[in-house]
Amino acid sequence: MADFYQTLGVPKNASQDEIKKAFRKLARDYHPDKHPGDKSAEDKFKEVSEAYETLSDPEKRKQYDELSRLGAFGPGAGGFRPGAGGYQSYGQNPFGQGNVQFDMGDLGDILGNLFGGGTGGGRGRRRSARGDDLQVDVTVSFDDSLHGATVRVPVDKDDACRTCHGTGARPGTTPKVCPECEGRGSITRSMGGFAMPQQCPRCHGQGTVIEDPCPTCRGTGVQHTTKRLNVKIPAGVKDGSKIRIKGKGEAGPRGGQAGDLFVRVHVEPDDLFERVGDTIVLEVPVTVSEAALGATLKVPTPGGGHVSLKVPAGSQDGRTLRVRGKGAPRLKGGGQGDLHVRLRVRVPEKLTKEQKQLFEQLAVTLPDPRMSAA
Repeated sequence: MADFYQTLGVPKNASQDEIKKAFRKLARDYHPDKHPGDKSAEDKFKEVSEAYETLSDPEKRKQYDELSRLGAFGPGAGGFRPGAGGYQSYGQNPFGQGNVQFDMGDLGDILGNLFGGGTGGGRGRRRSARGDDLQVDVTVSFDDSLHGATVRVPVDKDDACRTCHGTGARPGTTPKVCPECEGRGSITRSMGGFAMPQQCPRCHGQGTVIEDPCPTCRGTGVQHTTKRLNVKIPAGVKDGSKIRIKGKGEAGPRGGQAGDLFVRVHVEPDDLFERVGDTIVLEVPVTVSEAALGATLKVPTPGGGHVSLKVPAGSQDGRTLRVRGKGAPRLKGGGQGDLHVRLRVRVPEKLTKEQKQLFEQLAVTLPDPRMSAA
């Protein structure tokens, strides 16, 4: 059994993104369209596809790694074959000569899931592979993030072939049950005297074969396209949030279930407002006299409105006043957060002669703040 990691040229701890990138590069290099009539390139393309099919599925990859750890794929390792009580492992007896049998129990289910069959010789037809999930990024204004919007998003992806509608077969024909595996998607092959289930080399685990491929997609059931989708951005969405759109990812091969589309939202910063969770923060400048004597200010709110805000006498620089219900909409639980108005006391940089005299007179009457702090 080939080492799937070696086939894709990635380390065993490779991330899903690294596995996908390696597969796409190799798939482009060995695609039959680039090498018409080249049997070796076609075989390599099939090997790469088989490796990716297993390693791109977290559950199948976990099972494959576990079997590799147990030595199921290594040279000279025992093998696995169906028995009356499930799969059995045949290896060298550590206590003497000859072979020893171990009842593997649920390991047969692992092998069946990994290679497309089931227990008891791989009964049941394999389901078509699911398409990849996709992610696209969109940028919305601060106001749109608070009030919601509908944006048109271009999505570059593999979609169901428009000619064969995803079957992979020429219109007017249908895929046939694979004669080699009889629709199971897996076969049992002898490896060094041992029997082991493997993905069917003829149908590649699909359980069906296409005798007359679709001329557009060459039997894959998918074709590359760019679609523009209307995506609803909910009111209150935060920067970095992801919106999941089920079934709008890449189409699965041969009519398999489509993956999902994830839309990651980036929110443009605003000149006035800053968002912290469901709270909107606004900094408002006030004069020294307004901070000292108190005042009523008219301050803007998100969305273009205004509210009257009373500044208490003796307010210090940085003091925050709260306006209830004027913050960001809450995605969960409903309602809105609050608007926090942070006061910034502005000291005049230049004074007229009269203003300077007035401040000097005021300074004589004011207590020394350093003395009160001590």
